[in-house]
Amino acid sequence: MNTEKAMMKIIKDCYPFIEKLNPAQKAAIKQGYLEDQHNYILAIPTASGKTLLGLMAAIKTILEGGKVIYTVPLISIQNEKIKEFKKLESHGITVGKDPRSSDLAIMVFESFDILTRFSWNTLNEIDLLIVDEFHMIGEYTRGPTIECAITRLMSLNPRIRIIALSATLRNLEEIATWLNAKVIQHDYRPVPLYKEILTLEMLNAREKNEAIVKILQEAIKDENQILVFVSTRRFTETLATFVSQKIHKNIPKETREIFNEVADKILEIPKKSGSPPTFTCLKLANCIKEGVAFHHAGLFTRQREIIEDEFRKGNLYMITATPSLMYGVNLPSQTVIIRDYIRWTRQGPKWIPVFDYEQMSGRAGRPQYDNVGYSYLIAKNPEEAYQLEEYYIHGEIEPTNSKLIENKDAVYHQIIGQVAAGLSDNPEDLIEFFKQTFYGHQLTKNPNMSIFDDNLEYEINSSIEFLIKNEIIKPTPAGLRATPFGLLIASSNYSVETSIKLRHLATEMDEIDTYKLIYEICKTPDMPIISFKTRKGKDSVREKLQEHGIFVMDVGNIEATAASLIEWINERSEYEIENLFNVYAASTRRAAYEASQLIKFFKEICEVTGVYGHSQKLDILMARLYYGVKADIIPLVVGVKRLGRIRARRLVKTFGYDLENVSEDELRRIDGIGPRMAAAIKEYTKRYTKSTF
Repeated sequence: MNTEKAMMKIIKDCYPFIEKLNPAQKAAIKQGYLEDQHNYILAIPTASGKTLLGLMAAIKTILEGGKVIYTVPLISIQNEKIKEFKKLESHGITVGKDPRSSDLAIMVFESFDILTRFSWNTLNEIDLLIVDEFHMIGEYTRGPTIECAITRLMSLNPRIRIIALSATLRNLEEIATWLNAKVIQHDYRPVPLYKEILTLEMLNAREKNEAIVKILQEAIKDENQILVFVSTRRFTETLATFVSQKIHKNIPKETREIFNEVADKILEIPKKSGSPPTFTCLKLANCIKEGVAFHHAGLFTRQREIIEDEFRKGNLYMITATPSLMYGVNLPSQTVIIRDYIRWTRQGPKWIPVFDYEQMSGRAGRPQYDNVGYSYLIAKNPEEAYQLEEYYIHGEIEPTNSKLIENKDAVYHQIIGQVAAGLSDNPEDLIEFFKQTFYGHQLTKNPNMSIFDDNLEYEINSSIEFLIKNEIIKPTPAGLRATPFGLLIASSNYSVETSIKLRHLATEMDEIDTYKLIYEICKTPDMPIISFKTRKGKDSVREKLQEHGIFVMDVGNIEATAASLIEWINERSEYEIENLFNVYAASTRRAAYEASQLIKFFKEICEVTGVYGHSQKLDILMARLYYGVKADIIPLVVGVKRLGRIRARRLVKTFGYDLENVSEDELRRIDGIGPRMAAAIKEYTKRYTKSTF
């Protein structure tokens, strides 16, 4: 069997619902996309099968003995793609996150960037790079990362083929020239998408939430589902609560039973973690009992997954979500409503870009689920509707421009990476590298940007000075070299600002004050924040910090995060933390994990800067954050896999710390400890007893 037939057999087995290729896919193949070795940009509308085209090229490459990396901007998309692509393993294609152990490795942009700096042997084994959501190259945070990683890749291994997938690119030719790629552009969308601006008058509604209720009521009659985008977490909750109260009377008994089952699943998540359901969990469950869910980063991760899975199964009428849901998630929403088109920025209120409008609208009408899609943007009156129609429906998406030089930390990181990897050892080499980036390409080829030509040289030289001053790189007779501190930064994903702050902390802190260190960690830009739900909990946060010698004038989300983590390591549950501080406490575990990793990074900084004597205390704090425990039960939670902090504390309260003479039968009397866990505890006591002699 030839390669192409074998590839199509695998596709048919793994995607049996695809009966034939659509016109966009056929056009790509007809242009030789699978046959030649050129780089390609596939610019095809949302829901038009870009992923399948990328996968076809990946399978063909692997069948021919090659290896593939598939890069995505977000961990949530990475997890979704791994889950989807795992089907290929039944055909002998290994799928994972690490290209050293996988034929098809799905990597986030940051991990791929580090690979291009330090794993050249692995990079040389790769034959194909697929960049999903390629339009993110113009995004401020992640754009510079993938832009510089691609630049480095094209320099180190020009034989690697690059395929970029995107639905929303305007300046295609400019990007294609930089990437040395052919462009396949097509306007086919398998599910027609109709975009409209609706006014309150058209819907006979007094305000937007009432209008959404009316649209939903019609959708329910037609057995369709709705996804609504609003601007903040709080708005997702207030809208879901409002809608659920309005449709309460119209839900059939059998449907309500399904909703109740989903609500029970939601409430089980905190219980499994040893916490009663938080107020946010209870609010979510009450909304879901009426078929409406809200979706934002303040929920438990597993709760968000349940909402997405149940929506796909048709077991929810509507999801209200923040804009983060517009990327990559495939949900069967025949209708998308964009309620809020204004975003609050540091410069004040601004309309969302046309780019974001297109991304959100593109969630409507998904293959496998719908025959048609509708995107509704709600306006208050006809005059506003006219303005919105001109701007969003008839307007063009913004050009994709590099944000590399705008993002100072990205410039620092890439200079450090180039020097640490031995790819550049003088300012001229570094300037040449930046000229090869998409930013450099736009600088030299775009007349509108040529005025910034001198600016590039100035930015690189001033950045080099800053890095030398902060002892991250150093001049030597052989050229620029990374210091041990610089090498540590280069091999991490932490910002230079975080790294410098932590080094100052290491040199200034004579003794480790656990609580003050937690607060300082929370002030770094790499720390995920636990945010207030309202202003209500600020006094409690201030009091908690003062209890531990931390005095603050202003109380914001940073202080809320520090106070929540202090309670977490003192074995408070999410329920208790939420009630005490009025925060989105479901974020606590993620924040605590990231804080433990930052403490680990801080320990490494101490070691490379010659600050010794803190290792044991930092190890203890790392474990306390990771497991959410007081120091006394660290040996138990570390030594007995999956024991957890709740059962560990019950053990100590019942039997004390010496478990050597406690029988398995006695252990099983503790709530939550079964035969296997009891055996694991006894095995731990044998090891622990031996290690103490």
